[in-house]
Amino acid sequence: MTALLAARGLSAGYGAFQALFDVSFEVNPGEAVAVIGPNGAGKTTLLRAISRQVDATSGTLRFDGTDFTGMPAHQVVSLGIAHVPEGRRLFPRLTVADNLRMGAFPAAARVKFDERLAEVYELFPRLKERAGQLAGTMSGGEQQMCAIGRALMAGPRLLLLDEPSAGLSPVMVQAMFDLVRRIRHAGYTVLIVEQNIRQVLQVADRGYLIEAGHLRRSGTAEELLESQEVRRAYLGVA
Repeated sequence: MTALLAARGLSAGYGAFQALFDVSFEVNPGEAVAVIGPNGAGKTTLLRAISRQVDATSGTLRFDGTDFTGMPAHQVVSLGIAHVPEGRRLFPRLTVADNLRMGAFPAAARVKFDERLAEVYELFPRLKERAGQLAGTMSGGEQQMCAIGRALMAGPRLLLLDEPSAGLSPVMVQAMFDLVRRIRHAGYTVLIVEQNIRQVLQVADRGYLIEAGHLRRSGTAEELLESQEVRRAYLGVA
């Protein structure tokens, strides 16, 4: 199987600060792949490098065989990659419907606007109920749904999720991972960065552990959950 996304020897950072060192990984079509690790490990930088918000200092990125390492960020969405950043980054003074409309900005997405909107409302009925509400007045969980829905409006082949459960109540955390399952079942390929390791490995097929900018371990979700290293360091199990 040809990887949908493949990174080889990827390094990236911010000015003189290097956050990622020689990271190689891949995501296959239809998979949900988790990137786990502690705060400051470089997980968010990895997603930003993929969506071209951060320049790679070395290495390559390929999407369905096409090298997009130097592609401008605004073209990445048209390539088929949508990024839901940590903190959601909605337009708080626009309605839910207008935020979703912003997700369909690429020309190719506008053609299928009605079809995609119906799909998003089917996945997230709450958004249809809140269509006329200002996005900034919704709960954190509802805002996260809106941010994911906005990304799906572009019709992505790969969805990047950065800490989707951050800042949510325990009840909403569970609801958010249920939403990730539904997105997977709808046929989307997902790369998800998450600190809630036990939960994310229950919805992912495979995972990569990043520490201090280096890829330390990879395996199936089950292998990582059973790893003594992961259990001791991140799950509090000896």
